[in-house]
Amino acid sequence: MFNQIKIKKMGVLVGKKAPGFSAQAVINGGEIVENFTLEQFKGKYVVLFFYPKDFTFVCPTELFAFQEKLDEFKSRNVEVVAVSTDTEQSHWGWLQMPKNAGGIQGVKYPLVADTNKTISMNYDVLAGDFDWNEEGEMIATGELIAYRGLFLIDKEGIVRHQLVNDLPLGRNVDEAIRMVDALQFNEEHGEACPANWNKEKQGLKATHEGIAEYLSAN
Repeated sequence: MFNQIKIKKMGVLVGKKAPGFSAQAVINGGEIVENFTLEQFKGKYVVLFFYPKDFTFVCPTELFAFQEKLDEFKSRNVEVVAVSTDTEQSHWGWLQMPKNAGGIQGVKYPLVADTNKTISMNYDVLAGDFDWNEEGEMIATGELIAYRGLFLIDKEGIVRHQLVNDLPLGRNVDEAIRMVDALQFNEEHGEACPANWNKEKQGLKATHEGIAEYLSAN
């Protein structure tokens, strides 16, 4: 009997240590680096987001949307890191292509190359999977690209929020910022953030008296 490799999927990562990795990446819009890790951001928050493919269609709209808000993330002590299963050379080539030609020239945050698919697998966002056929040969089922996953990682390296969209569904970057604000508000004040909370609204004391007071006022 052929020994099959069982791959454990983690599913929900909230409350767990963010899976580490070391991979090639492109930083500052054109510099290829080896051994890019999450560990370098210890003591900072990280928004780690996955996208399916370079040189595609919804992906550049998201990459530019994060770039446009990069200063807002930085002001909150947040590093933005993008990952796809493309190579670092593919990332680099796309970064050299002007925006009016469908490229992402001007994106400055890191693009990580998950060429062996392990990062996407460890975050459980890989759209396809590996399997075995009846002859004992390894096969791939589905396309081995990442869903649109997003993970908010706190200063201790713990995942505090995650979101995974199907391939055609772009994300809202303002919502990612709102979640950063909510996490930081909770850490600073010890209060929960109710539905539709933003920085201009009050928090919620997580007690019976607190919810009664909040609902009475809202």
